[in-house]
Amino acid sequence: MNKKRILKLHKSHITLSFADKSSKSNMGAGGNMLDPSKANDILKRVPVEPPFSLSDLKKAIPAHCFERSLIRSSYYVVHDLVVAYVFYFLADKYIPILPYPLAYLAWPVYWFCQASILTGLWVIGHECGHHAFSDYQWIDDTVGFIVHSALLTPYFSWKYSHRNHHANTNSLDNDEVYIPKRKSKVTLYSKILNNPPGRVFTLVFRLTLGFPLYLLTNISGKKYGRFANHFDPMSPIFTQRERIQVLLSDFGLLAAFYAIKLLVDNKGAAWVTCIYGVPVLGVFVFFVLITYLHHTHLSLPHYDSTEWNWIRGALSTIDRDFGFLNRVLHDVTHTHVLHHLISYIPHYHAKEARDAIKPVLGEFYKIDRTPIFKAMYREAKECIYIEPDEDSEQKGV
Repeated sequence: MNKKRILKLHKSHITLSFADKSSKSNMGAGGNMLDPSKANDILKRVPVEPPFSLSDLKKAIPAHCFERSLIRSSYYVVHDLVVAYVFYFLADKYIPILPYPLAYLAWPVYWFCQASILTGLWVIGHECGHHAFSDYQWIDDTVGFIVHSALLTPYFSWKYSHRNHHANTNSLDNDEVYIPKRKSKVTLYSKILNNPPGRVFTLVFRLTLGFPLYLLTNISGKKYGRFANHFDPMSPIFTQRERIQVLLSDFGLLAAFYAIKLLVDNKGAAWVTCIYGVPVLGVFVFFVLITYLHHTHLSLPHYDSTEWNWIRGALSTIDRDFGFLNRVLHDVTHTHVLHHLISYIPHYHAKEARDAIKPVLGEFYKIDRTPIFKAMYREAKECIYIEPDEDSEQKGV
């Protein structure tokens, strides 16, 4: 790769940088930037003061990207349900008659495939919570409630806490989840686990139990004055007007658990675990992995209340590349920056809208194409705590 060394002279200092003509892309106002997916640039800190507004970003997006189609959104629900049924049919009918040891190899394949497609269905339920499914809020809530309840997620409870997360992204004082520790607050067990086996254990624990524990105990979430969870209508997470719908979410889960009991009575616990239980656990794994990588990265700034504002927080996220799973997961993986800026754009317009705002975002947009397992381990190793920026007047960054 041909690189030209450029020496830039400033009034009081000299900066050395490298420009690669083949990796430039346009910024707003005709400038240039390095491709943010390049390894030598991906860990560079995201700037903190955007020269554009949310209105500027919306103007750059084609008008049709804001349009929600009930028919088109419903197609994706039906599509995912049909694919999930095909996986279930094949597993139920053919895996039990496979000779040893093929059956033991076939089950993990089924679990991965089914968890992937069900995560895509979960993503559609998540869109319903953002009113991105149709033009009718009651339809969005009905579809989201059914889909999330079937996947053991309290729809309204999570919708409201997730809305708070979008309203306070990367605020150390008010964000709802993925709030990093300050160096002085790092716990003893974090230090003990700061080694390769410990990181693997931490990742496995986070991926498998992270979401259930977040719902049950608000682990890694905002610190309230008392115990908080997603099932108590009186939890401090929720406002007075939200409490009835939180109770409705509980009833949805009770209905799902009753259906599981009936299946266990009819088919047996092992069958229900293999066909349904493990894939739903896989949905939790995918969900935590995706959100963890979206909000945990060496380039992302965090802000205390003296420096935080909404657009700063919304820009402090990063897109990830999950390869062929991007499409299965309805592109939620590599359109997350857009999603935090304009959350009601449907997933089938998200890539076009993301590409439309990238020239405006310039160096404020990042996508990390590091292989997922490598990225997981790197973030677990490097992203332990936060400190105020060195040599900066902005001590709240």
